[in-house]
Amino acid sequence: MCGRFTMTHPDEAMARLFGAVPGNDLPPVPRYNICPTNPVAVVTSDGGTRRLRAMRWGFLPHWYKSVTDGPLIINARSDTVATKPAFREAIRQRRCLIPASGFYEWAEGEGGARLPWYITRSDGAPMAFAGLWQRWDGEGGPLDACAMVTTDAGPEMARIHHRQPVILGPAEWPLWLGEAGHGAAVLMTPSHPGVLTAHRVDPKVNSNRAQGPDLIEPIPA
Repeated sequence: MCGRFTMTHPDEAMARLFGAVPGNDLPPVPRYNICPTNPVAVVTSDGGTRRLRAMRWGFLPHWYKSVTDGPLIINARSDTVATKPAFREAIRQRRCLIPASGFYEWAEGEGGARLPWYITRSDGAPMAFAGLWQRWDGEGGPLDACAMVTTDAGPEMARIHHRQPVILGPAEWPLWLGEAGHGAAVLMTPSHPGVLTAHRVDPKVNSNRAQGPDLIEPIPA
């Protein structure tokens, strides 16, 4: 799974990278500890026009009457996303890209301690997570909300955790967004070998209130 991530690249750079029109309500950057229910910037495509827009990280099925009416859904498993009632329609019609500079994952240490790692692309470029979204119209809505698609961990991640986000390369973006036809868009593979690198970071990131660039600084593993 993925429960925290960062966005340190400017909105203008993300809009250029994805060829997207930026919205005027994007959350401020840099952000070093993005947590579930926070607003995040996502890329959607409507009629071939890409938009960089804000959404709530935490998917809301249409049957939720309020945002707390059921479990918090931040991830969707690639092996069940097409059949789960919460996601069946969204995976066909409402896919998105979730840009990130990096993400955190926790390994289990001695005595059950949670040891945080920070994972980035080896070349320092931004990542694009496969996502899906829904416009929810329950109590206090309407609200656009999203979830990340996760898959089995690739070789760089497996020593830390058994799951990771689906990370898409530029050639896969139009396929995932449905710009090349919806039938071509189910890309549920882990990142290619050598793409990711990881280092240990201070456990203070375990708090969802922690912020600042020191959160991503390496410490001895």
